[in-house]
Amino acid sequence: MAKSAVAERRPPAERKRGLEDALAYAVGHRIRVDALAILAEGRHSPNEIAGILRKNVSTVARHVKELYDSGCIESVGTQQVRGATEHFYRAVAMPVITDKDYREMPHEARREVIGLIVQAIMAETLASLRAGKLETDDDICMIWDCLPLDQEGRKEVLAERVRSYERLQDIKAKNANRLAQSGEAGTTTIVSLLGFERSRPGRPESGYTPLEMES
Repeated sequence: MAKSAVAERRPPAERKRGLEDALAYAVGHRIRVDALAILAEGRHSPNEIAGILRKNVSTVARHVKELYDSGCIESVGTQQVRGATEHFYRAVAMPVITDKDYREMPHEARREVIGLIVQAIMAETLASLRAGKLETDDDICMIWDCLPLDQEGRKEVLAERVRSYERLQDIKAKNANRLAQSGEAGTTTIVSLLGFERSRPGRPESGYTPLEMES
């Protein structure tokens, strides 16, 4: 019998780790990385995750509980399974946030959303890397660059990302129709679009000052 289907996430004040430490913790162990990828697919208990990963249940349960206590995942209630109470979890549900909504959000709320997105991308990437999926994919696309942009350039990049996202949604819809008609399972493919200000301005033209020469 299932109990409490309402998703619950640890409030910030009750979490064991701050946002940055929680993110580093979440992707710092293979079991946690794989658990995050599994929970992104839907509701699962530590027992189910252990079965998928073929790992010890108590070990997996400890990792999953730490993820929950750090605010990395949501609890979605309990269920009696073969006379025992199992706790179920899932990835934190992410709402669609418009540009207008985002600009009106306080910075702390923005950090929460950004942290979850970065966590998901890192977890999915590391899980695929460890599973040997990246190097065996002949159609892989991994591109990144560091662009010096003025304000107009930043707006142009934003517009390009929006066009790319809209095109991806069109591809997704058409592909779903083709899969439904063909009966194929398809290949689940992770696609991410990022654009943000770098933590550092970039390598200076004259290079870096060697550590021993710093005043």
